[in-house]
Amino acid sequence: MILVTGITGHTGRFFLQELINNNYEGPIRCVVRESSDTKLLDNSGLLIEKVVGDLNDSDFIESIMNGVDSVIHIYNIHHSPTIVKAAIMQHVKRVILVHTTGIYSNFKYASQGYRDVEKKIDHISSDKSNYTTKITILRPTMIYGDMCDSNMSKFIRMVDKLPLMPVINRGENLLQPVNARDLGKAFYNVLTNPTLTSGKAYDLSGEKPIKMIDVLRIISKELNKNTIFINVPLGLGEFLAKSLKVLSLGRYDYVEKVQRMGENRSYPHSNARNDFGYNPIPFEKGIRIEVEEYLGAKEKE
Repeated sequence: MILVTGITGHTGRFFLQELINNNYEGPIRCVVRESSDTKLLDNSGLLIEKVVGDLNDSDFIESIMNGVDSVIHIYNIHHSPTIVKAAIMQHVKRVILVHTTGIYSNFKYASQGYRDVEKKIDHISSDKSNYTTKITILRPTMIYGDMCDSNMSKFIRMVDKLPLMPVINRGENLLQPVNARDLGKAFYNVLTNPTLTSGKAYDLSGEKPIKMIDVLRIISKELNKNTIFINVPLGLGEFLAKSLKVLSLGRYDYVEKVQRMGENRSYPHSNARNDFGYNPIPFEKGIRIEVEEYLGAKEKE
């Protein structure tokens, strides 16, 4: 049996679709909330067992590990240490954790919390003589794919509404956005290739690095807009963000978000390609799907 958290979420839904597409035959225990939309689960045709509970409750987490061979934890990196501890106690064979490349950021707010989580996991699993659980960590870059994402969907709306759009530092920083569809396939391939992937960590990025300004230009083209991009020097952007923070008494704090606009966030995925054939789609193709969804929703308004 596999235990999955976050299967009704953005990337989780694409993982579920991979299970369906590949006619997965084993039992699947899915953690859901009372408010979760479980229609896809109910109509999947898979051997689904739904359990309702709170991942903040360590007793609940330990109880749902009973009879589980593998865990795929997609929902919320901050629950990972508790998930790992419970899995080890219940002698689960494998744990696959979906974390983030945000751990590599040079800025404390963006990375320190993620680093602390992985340090806790290292500490929990430090005495390898007492357990056989194998841990795999997957670190996606900026995730996009449909209007449920919290990344490209914002850029699409901004480009659609703003004929003049400010861009920090000429948009020269590199990104490598990853489509949620590619992540769904990667999660499935890691699950079904335990010999090659157990005990390893993988960065899961998009096809290739792309400049922020080119991301925005592609979105503008797909929206059939003639957006004019206005350069805002990084120093000026930081000053404005800090001023806004002071004037709003800390209510609006975008300082580090602006600072990260000058930071490259592109990471190679060669290990994933070599071990389980990871082959993400081009950004141009992925963003076209998302823009089409956005335009379709606008027509219905």
